[in-house]
Amino acid sequence: MTTSNIKESINCDVRKVWETVLAIEKYSQWRSDLSKTEVINEKQFIEYTKDGFPTTFTITVVEPYERWEFDMENSNIKGHWTGIFTSKGNKTQIDFTECVTVKKIIMKPFVKSYLRKQQAQFVMDLKKVLDK
Repeated sequence: MTTSNIKESINCDVRKVWETVLAIEKYSQWRSDLSKTEVINEKQFIEYTKDGFPTTFTITVVEPYERWEFDMENSNIKGHWTGIFTSKGNKTQIDFTECVTVKKIIMKPFVKSYLRKQQAQFVMDLKKVLDK
């Protein structure tokens, strides 16, 4: 299992950060790595990369404005994501951790750098949309 974590401070109140991150149906409007998202039901959604590669997410924990967790799976990986949101006045501390297992042994050497790149891109896109 490979784990990757990113912690950042965002210049925005926790409610706005939370509502942006949990508005899955709007991801394709601000996330530079996705072509679309498909909400299946209140517990499941699918993200599609720009190349159309799907990843299915199953929400496991929702503690409003504090914690969001889900399981994720595609043909290459299976894992779990935990997002912690902490209000710091008019700023928000985010702490996102992904733990994944690769399904294809050939991908094992690349998974840590892939996760770091994905997390950094998500945070950069999130900061950009919240600055608007």
